[in-house]
Amino acid sequence: MLLGDVFPNFEADSTFGRMKLHDFLRDSWGVLFSHPGDFTPVCTTELGRAAQLSPEFSKRNVKLMALSVDSLQEHHDWSKDIMAYNNTEPGSQFPFPIIADDRRELVEKLGMLDPEEKDHNGMPLSARCVFVIGPDKKLKLSILYPATTGRNFDEILRVIDSLQLTAHNRVATPVDWRPGNSVMVPPRIPETEAAMLFPAGVYTKDLPSGKKYLRYTPQPNTHQQRTTDGELETSHL
Repeated sequence: MLLGDVFPNFEADSTFGRMKLHDFLRDSWGVLFSHPGDFTPVCTTELGRAAQLSPEFSKRNVKLMALSVDSLQEHHDWSKDIMAYNNTEPGSQFPFPIIADDRRELVEKLGMLDPEEKDHNGMPLSARCVFVIGPDKKLKLSILYPATTGRNFDEILRVIDSLQLTAHNRVATPVDWRPGNSVMVPPRIPETEAAMLFPAGVYTKDLPSGKKYLRYTPQPNTHQQRTTDGELETSHL
């Protein structure tokens, strides 16, 4: 899948019951992430961290979904271990669905297999894929980790903050950007228009080339900006 493609509206069993992706998401953002297997050490730490951060994802109107090639019953049993790893109160419900794919249909369809890492039967393990899906059901971001490397869910939150900001504002976020930091003005916006779009001011970094392409402005407080003719516009860098 390429960025901008409509994400497949698959239907599958999960720990939250039978789910159809687009119906589950409705007008929310979504993060679908795969893991190599239930009852495995790195995956347990990952889902434990995702569970801890689930309120932060909810604040951003983001629904989390995990997926592996294990059965639904194994997911239910494993989720109890994850909650115990987090020292959560016994009997607490795991906060997001884990999708069962024991026939490997989804991991193959979505390109989630790691050809380098095999299970005890010699079958490829699921890689650690991350797909961020927008409210328009289109793929906004994908990250692919090998089975041997655990993910950083704080970084996934940071990326979502950038995606949501830039979806409605004609800005870009620089390296290591965090919410509240200055953002960048895309080169295609003329200086006169930039002055109108960013009343808080635009400042430029002087460079040896003399080219004024490093332009910064405080992070906008509004959630959308419009062109001079009133149409909502998406930035192109």
